[in-house]
Amino acid sequence: MSSNSNTDFEKITKKLRKDTWNAIVDYNLIQNGDRIMVCLSGGKDSYTLLDILLHYQKNSNIQFELVAVNLDQKQPGFPVDVLPKYLSELGVEYKIVEQDTYSVVKEKIAEGKTTCSLCSRLRRGRLYTTAEELNCNKLALGHHRDDVVSTFLLNLFFGGKLEAMPPKYTTDDNRFEVIRPLVYCKESEIEKFSEFKNFPIIPCNLCGTQPKLQRQEIKKMVSEWEEQYPDRSSIILTALKNISPSHLLDKKWVDFK
Repeated sequence: MSSNSNTDFEKITKKLRKDTWNAIVDYNLIQNGDRIMVCLSGGKDSYTLLDILLHYQKNSNIQFELVAVNLDQKQPGFPVDVLPKYLSELGVEYKIVEQDTYSVVKEKIAEGKTTCSLCSRLRRGRLYTTAEELNCNKLALGHHRDDVVSTFLLNLFFGGKLEAMPPKYTTDDNRFEVIRPLVYCKESEIEKFSEFKNFPIIPCNLCGTQPKLQRQEIKKMVSEWEEQYPDRSSIILTALKNISPSHLLDKKWVDFK
């Protein structure tokens, strides 16, 4: 790696760690005694999440445990040896969970329809069961700033509601907290960090290959905005942290009568 590349890597690493730490502090995501299940898909976001949490496990005043979990969904061609090899070399506690959600999704969802919703529900249920088996009280997901903004705009334009991705929430049965420590991190910086780190990326050949997904269209739109008006995503994220319910039209928040 050249000296310029080293400098770029150091800047991005410092920025991602700072953004993650700010989210941890702002939303009280991690506390002493937590045992956190890091949901590792094999993509750039979850690799980055694990890397940064391992850093703060060693370099913060918070005492917490980590266990990496991957759900092998039996997608055709899935390289089953990649994650065990990577995690063993890393020396982190891990578990590979096998469940054929791929066949279920392909059977239930018609060709050309969006698979994400059903796939997500099936994954979520199995991951919650695994978290209980591993005595974890929290699950960490790799959603970043761009995911939050895209979800907000999807709900605004297609769902008719003002809703995004919270930095943390408690599951309906009150068993676990789900946290998103990368909520302030830019996807472009995660991508560069992943390239620098040379993570063994495993592509998703189920939802990631679907054409004309609404989320993809939204990301394209935001990207075009960014070219004309730089840092739009950052401003949208700031807006989500600075809401004025009394200036909206929801009767559940304001008694207009």
